[in-house]
Amino acid sequence: MTELTIRLPRKLRPVFLGRADVRGAHGGRGSGKTRSFAKMAAVQGMRFGQAGIKGQILCARQFMNSLDDSSLEEVKRAIEDEPALAAYWQVGEKYVKSIDGNVWFSFAGLDRNIGSVKSKGRILLCWVDEAEPVTEHAWNTLIPTLREEGEQWNAELWITWNPARKTAPVERFRNSGDPLVKVVELNWQDNPRFPAKLERDRQRDLQERPDQYDNIWNGGFVVAISGAYFAKSIAVAQEEGRIGRVAIDPLMTLRAYWDIGGTGAKADACAIWVVQFIGREVRVLRYYEAIGQPLATHVDWLRRNGYERAMCVLPHDGAAHDKVFAVSYESELRKAGFEVKVIPNMGQGAAMTRIEAVRRLFPSIWFHADGTEPGRDALGWYHEKRDEARNIGFGPNHDWASHGADAFGLMAVDYLSTDHSEPDMSALDNYTTDY
Repeated sequence: MTELTIRLPRKLRPVFLGRADVRGAHGGRGSGKTRSFAKMAAVQGMRFGQAGIKGQILCARQFMNSLDDSSLEEVKRAIEDEPALAAYWQVGEKYVKSIDGNVWFSFAGLDRNIGSVKSKGRILLCWVDEAEPVTEHAWNTLIPTLREEGEQWNAELWITWNPARKTAPVERFRNSGDPLVKVVELNWQDNPRFPAKLERDRQRDLQERPDQYDNIWNGGFVVAISGAYFAKSIAVAQEEGRIGRVAIDPLMTLRAYWDIGGTGAKADACAIWVVQFIGREVRVLRYYEAIGQPLATHVDWLRRNGYERAMCVLPHDGAAHDKVFAVSYESELRKAGFEVKVIPNMGQGAAMTRIEAVRRLFPSIWFHADGTEPGRDALGWYHEKRDEARNIGFGPNHDWASHGADAFGLMAVDYLSTDHSEPDMSALDNYTTDY
């Protein structure tokens, strides 16, 4: 058996150790995942062949009209990089096969030819590259074909993808909890050979296409669209490490910033951001949103999550009566035991005032990653409504993202217009707990 030393990104090493049913990596551009999986597919094929195990390495993609659309060239380049692999594999214009005839590479598209995959003989390994668009039907057809098994080995599914949609069927393999499903996130920071050319491209995208940066380079889902107001700010926060674990300080005031919803069938969503102001930092701890629910539901959420002493900060309509119930949010929250503050009507141009306040404050904002993800999705989507034909903007587009963005804007306006000079207790680690 030939001994090989293969260099892999550190985060990929545990993926290829031990037995597995599924191995995979997801992330952004420049991570090295595609080349690494192509190389390891050739290594695995050589292991099979030298052990006298015969069969094929299937390289699949959802869309493949010809070999030009396949992983063939990637496999060829990966083999050429390693002399030991180049000595074992015969590489032709349209084929890759082992010198002993035991193992060969095949290529297939899953959109039109998924039925033919079932008839392929003895698949030892199937690597699905660019797996984000693969359909549920394709997975359900492909996975049962990987049934070969022998002493100390079994047919495996390998997957690599750049995330786009949270609802994509391939996302079933992320964080599965199954020890035989070994999948990691891999981004440009994890590639020790990240090219200088890609670094220049990355920096340009950060400056010129911030609305797409997180998806392209950090493997984030597509949550921001062209023209989103806060896309660049979110990208910079991610880049600077301000989206992660954020501590809640029990000695400091909790503030819950609201955008008022309603209880009718067609009511707007109620959105709440829970934050703390600590020194010059704005710590954003949680985001909540609900549609058509009564005030009691929102109050219950605050209490169940430990925010029963939070100061509730409402927009000017918090003092107005609910359209269904003849009570105001302000009065009912006071009855429920909350301290309440109502921000006065900012008048004409209020939306842009909130937007500019958020932009100004963003460099001081830290987000708890898990607790604020839906809210950050809303901020990344919040954008201007435009007439593209006339190149005219009409102000913020009122859609699903508006409520979270408005509540966040209320927070920024309140912070910038009020003295929040509480004593900075954040250094007292014994009294600070991880949220």
